This record gives sequence, C-alpha cells and structure tokens, in this order.
Amino acid sequence: MRALTLVAALALMAGPALAGPVTLRANPVDDDGRVTLGDIFEGAGAASGVVVANRAGPSVVFEAGQLQALAARSGLQWANPQNLRRVVVRNAALAPGASAPAATTMAARPAATAGATVSVLTYARNLSTGDVIQPEDVVWTDVQAHLAPSGGPIDAEQVIGLSARRPLRAGAVVGARDLVAPQVIARNDTVEVAFMAGGITLTVTGRATRNAAVGEPVTITNLTSGRQIEAVATGPGQAVAGPRAQAARANAALTALR
Repeated sequence: MRALTLVAALALMAGPALAGPVTLRANPVDDDGRVTLGDIFEGAGAASGVVVANRAGPSVVFEAGQLQALAARSGLQWANPQNLRRVVVRNAALAPGASAPAATTMAARPAATAGATVSVLTYARNLSTGDVIQPEDVVWTDVQAHLAPSGGPIDAEQVIGLSARRPLRAGAVVGARDLVAPQVIARNDTVEVAFMAGGITLTVTGRATRNAAVGEPVTITNLTSGRQIEAVATGPGQAVAGPRAQAARANAALTALR
C-alpha cells in the first residue's frame, strides 16, 4: 500500500512533465495583463495557469525559441510546425475582428484612442549606440497626437533587428532616424567575397576597408594580389561582387521598406 501511495505521489509530481504536446492558439490573447500558458496554447492542462509574462501595453512578443523553453519548463512540448519566428499575445479587448492571426504577424499600430491621443511605438528601456532592438525593447504607448512623429513605424517588425544609431532613452517615441541596419562587417575584418556570373562562382579572401551593414557597399583588399574589390556586404564576413552585388543592394533596400 505504501508503495502504491509513493507511485501515485510521483505521478502527481511528474504530471506537468508528462503533459505532452500542445498546439499554439490561432489568436493568442489575454484579458488581465497576465499572460499564461493557457492563453497561448491549447491543451496546456494543469500548466494553463502558469504566468510567463506581464503585458504592459496592447501586446507582448515572444521569440519562438523563448516560448518553447518556457513551455518546456512546465512539461509542455510545442514543436512550432509553422516555423514561426515570433508569437504575439494581444490584449483581448483589441483582438476581436482582427483579420490576421496574432501568432504569425507582429503587433501593428493599435487604432487611435478617442480624444487627442494616439498609440505610438516607444522604447521600453535605455539603449546604447549599437544595441540591436529586441522584441521586448519596444512597446506601444498612448501619447498626445501632436507628439506622434509622421512616418513612424506602424509595426514592431519594422524595427526589431535594427541597431541604435545613438543613445536612446526609455519612453522616447521610435523614429526612423534613430535606427540603422546592424553592421555585419567591421573595418579590417577578413571577408570572403563571392563573384558569381554565368553559373560560375569564384571566391577570394580579402580585408575590409570600412564598416558595412547588409546591403551596403564595401571595398575589400585582396590578400593575395593587393587589388581592391568593390563588393556589397551580405552577412558577417561575407560579401558579393559583380552582377550579384547590385541585386544584394536592391534586396536590402526592399527589406528596409517593408
């Protein structure tokens, strides 16, 4: 009898670990500012009430990997079959009528409130020059309409992954001039330059003469010949030259406009 009691107790203790796979809700919402696993997943069972974040604004954003780790701590398995990068949980009061699932799109600018205020994207913490914007670094805040800059971002996805051009203070409204694409090549870095034309690819190694972000031009000095190559940065320590260089610049420009 004692053995059976011990087994039962262990089973109860292990309950969350045996909860098994869960499914992401099509439109995750919360109604009290406390975001729980039950708000996010169907089939969370005993872990439904576990609080994983406190929502301070209209939405809270999770990186997919972060959310998987939070679920795993409570014994839940989320396979992320859609390969989502991020998941947004919205205030339930703002969610009805939304045409796109919150799980697959970043939080867009909430509708303007009644009166002389409007929701704008602001910085959640102080940022230093070069800091890369993470989902938790920006929040929607209601400000007086005359303080909202024209042409400001209407979606958090537009600024996440960019870096601060200068020091930025918490609470300041996000402006397009505040942020730049993060540098992937620094002056004197060793860079592999690929030249692609007619189905043939040639690769040379050189040294960068300046800093560059993805899509920016960078001059590379060939380590073997000493000749300079006009290229375009494509990633950390990577660049392309020739016909592909112009395409790389165009792709970077299109991405910046999205």
